[in-house]
Amino acid sequence: MDYQVILIENNRVMLERLSTVIQRTKGFSLVARYQRAGDALGQGAVFKPHIILLDIDVGENRGLIHEFAEAFQNAAILCISNHWDSDGASEVVKAGAKGYLIKPFSSEELVDAVGTFGKSGMAFGSKSLAFFSPKGKSGKTTLIANLALSLAQKSGEPVGIIDADLQFGDMAVFFNLTPKSTIVEATRDIKFLSPITLNSYFVPVPEMENLRVLCGTRKPEYAELVNIQSFEEMVRMALSLYRYVLIDLPPGFNPISVAAAELATKTYMIAMMSGGFELVHMRRAIEIFKAWPDFKTRLGTILTRVSPCNSAERKRLESILEYPISAILPNEYILVSAAANKGRMAVDIQPNTELSININKLSDDIIGLQGMRW
Repeated sequence: MDYQVILIENNRVMLERLSTVIQRTKGFSLVARYQRAGDALGQGAVFKPHIILLDIDVGENRGLIHEFAEAFQNAAILCISNHWDSDGASEVVKAGAKGYLIKPFSSEELVDAVGTFGKSGMAFGSKSLAFFSPKGKSGKTTLIANLALSLAQKSGEPVGIIDADLQFGDMAVFFNLTPKSTIVEATRDIKFLSPITLNSYFVPVPEMENLRVLCGTRKPEYAELVNIQSFEEMVRMALSLYRYVLIDLPPGFNPISVAAAELATKTYMIAMMSGGFELVHMRRAIEIFKAWPDFKTRLGTILTRVSPCNSAERKRLESILEYPISAILPNEYILVSAAANKGRMAVDIQPNTELSININKLSDDIIGLQGMRW
């Protein structure tokens, strides 16, 4: 059965153009079209639509979204606009809209929008998680990859990874992905993208429908092509697609890591235990993050390759660090390597190991499901 569509577009020329797109899209039927939203509210119920495309470039239409949601409870409301506005997108979702399309859209974009937003709607209340290390060799990529898989499995929500370690990101290698586009192209094109078109830059992880990766640069010198403002806008747009956005950052403080940390719901600082100096570096970095008035809630710490990996050692390390530790992870290099060689994650192939258990606990903390049984 075709999707029954009502189109509401104030501009007559655009109304004709979009009508043609809908009529030519397989599986879609344009059952009614209006230039005035009020007319659609009063007359549209008789058509029993599955989808309502609502022009929100007309100011008063934004205020009618809640009324449309009440009047057409079995229809998905997709807002259409000439441009993307992250603040505006958040407002329309709160009002009851399912998604957001940039006009003029193509048949492919319409199909993708319904497939992406039709059931669960555009992400609302999303969390962006930035992963930062004062120095390199922290086990950050291993953690992010396994944590993302755990979040996707446990929450059932869409999860996206952004590999922003611009010069030496290796998330594509970790997941055995071959991207057609990378963070360079996504930030370059962001002014012309909508959430639906941005989604195509993220590569799906095999056998995981709700986990996708925006891969890093193909060459280290391409890092200079990533504009900070475009990066920030791209992250904001990604938050409308994914419930959880995990950002893999380069080591040290630099424009990208600072921008991501400022945007993030929470920043996790990570260090690998190998001699003791790691805690010194973390303490110095924490002093910088204290510039945030709410740093205690926005900054988390994670230590990897901790031995022994138990509560007593965690308390000892917290006393040295003088800051709470969000998670400690044991040294499971052999397990991680064996899983990566198969294109798999440690939490997937051996969920009962100490590493997997601790990553799943961190996942529960992020989702807010502590105490729930899985």
